[in-house]
Amino acid sequence: MLVLFETAAGYAIFKVLNEKKLQEVDSLWKEFETPEKANKIVKLKHFEKFQDTTEALAASTALVEGKLSKNLKKILKKIVAKDAHEQLAVADAKLGGVIKDKLNLSCIHSPMVTELMRGIRSQIEGLITGLPSREMAAMCLGLAHSLSRYKLKFSPDKVDTMIVQAISLLDDLDKELNNYIMRCREWYGWHFPELGKIITDNLTYCKCVRKVGDRRNFASSDVSDILPEEIEEDVKAAAEISMGTEVSEEDINNIIHLCDQVIEISEYRTQLYDYLKNRMMAIAPNLTVMVGELVGARLIAHAGSLLNLAKHPASTVQILGAEKALFRALKTKRDTPKFGLIYHASLVGQTTAKNKGKISRMLAAKTALTIRYDALGEDTSAEMGAENRLKVETRLRHLEERGIRRISGTGKALARTDKYQNKSEVKVYDPSGDSTLPAVSKRKKIQEVEEQEEGVAVKAKKFKAEMKEEEEEADVDEGEPVKKKKKKKEKKKQADEEESQTEEPPTSPTVENTEKKKKKKKKLKDEDED
Repeated sequence: MLVLFETAAGYAIFKVLNEKKLQEVDSLWKEFETPEKANKIVKLKHFEKFQDTTEALAASTALVEGKLSKNLKKILKKIVAKDAHEQLAVADAKLGGVIKDKLNLSCIHSPMVTELMRGIRSQIEGLITGLPSREMAAMCLGLAHSLSRYKLKFSPDKVDTMIVQAISLLDDLDKELNNYIMRCREWYGWHFPELGKIITDNLTYCKCVRKVGDRRNFASSDVSDILPEEIEEDVKAAAEISMGTEVSEEDINNIIHLCDQVIEISEYRTQLYDYLKNRMMAIAPNLTVMVGELVGARLIAHAGSLLNLAKHPASTVQILGAEKALFRALKTKRDTPKFGLIYHASLVGQTTAKNKGKISRMLAAKTALTIRYDALGEDTSAEMGAENRLKVETRLRHLEERGIRRISGTGKALARTDKYQNKSEVKVYDPSGDSTLPAVSKRKKIQEVEEQEEGVAVKAKKFKAEMKEEEEEADVDEGEPVKKKKKKKEKKKQADEEESQTEEPPTSPTVENTEKKKKKKKKLKDEDED
């Protein structure tokens, strides 16, 4: 019997010397306790060493997938075909079936073969001569790394570290450019303040300042390659009547040097953006189609790598970048944020404020799928990203047009809205709402209010007088003189006369006032007498 044994260093074919001992499967491990015992059971017939790690990876992947590699096929034809009458012991039954079909060799796979393979592996250094242990360990380590990359479908060419560095540098360049341009506009604005209002584009402003320098040179210089004709005329006209201060040549030289720096950084930024765009299309094409290269690169940079981003669920992708707002909302028990970095995607920006949350949630779900496809898939096309983007766009269109489907008993039907019909109605003025009361002057209104107040005061006085009379009657019962009764009768008569006078209509406001004063004096005298 022959044994096919695969190692990280190459293929080994062993010849079984004593097949009787293989029958005892449970005690077979005792025969491989030492290299001397192992050499009595099996003997190395041929060893085919791999030239490099690439060849070892190709052979290992073929074995993992149950395929027959070209190198193994050549070895079996040379060595095993000579002893075609003997059986070939293999570790994988699937591989044995392939060898039997292609080379017409009888292969065997059983628990006895598995135990034999375990014994050979334990004493591999003593059975294979001429292979140092260090070299074997290095080959095992390299093959393990390469095979793990293959299983994860991770290519070493797909290095997302470049994307993380590029997007970070792009953000830093934007900050520096803003500072430089602001300083340049403020510095040159002392000399020619009108130029900043005429030329709004920052790069054009710096190019114009670098070419002309002093504002007095605008009349003689030609800036048609930088500015359109209309703006050029406005600049020349403003330069003649400018309110700016005079500066020296040294100041102008420093300003021009700053403009050179701004132009160089701007050109490098455009070059870096193109590089980032190409890297994103190479590493994550579907993610780039879904959310764009800038948002996709920021998501990768925030997660650390494309593989780490692929491990995040869609809900985390949705709020990635809004961690402070999320934990603040959880702490204060308020609404959590609906979007993070994904807010800057073009699909979210197209929607109204009402539908931004729905679209960001759907976009995050589709983006999570595309990220996993890019990180772990074999295909490098952007078809999946284009399909998912189309789905999100149709959903967006339905939300904007309010074409949301209703679920009925039979299925889904489009929501129908009634047609608007304009009905013209002629409205006539209704005079019934007008007030029919005669117009009353302010003086009469004031008099009526004063009369009402006087009536209330008289009633209050009557009530007080009645209370006093009741008290006096109680005193009379106790033996007081009868004079008080006469006084009470006189007071009653006076009160009756006052009521009759108030019931009569007043002749004039002046007469009423004099009568009121007299009545008050009489009441005061009566009270003093009592």
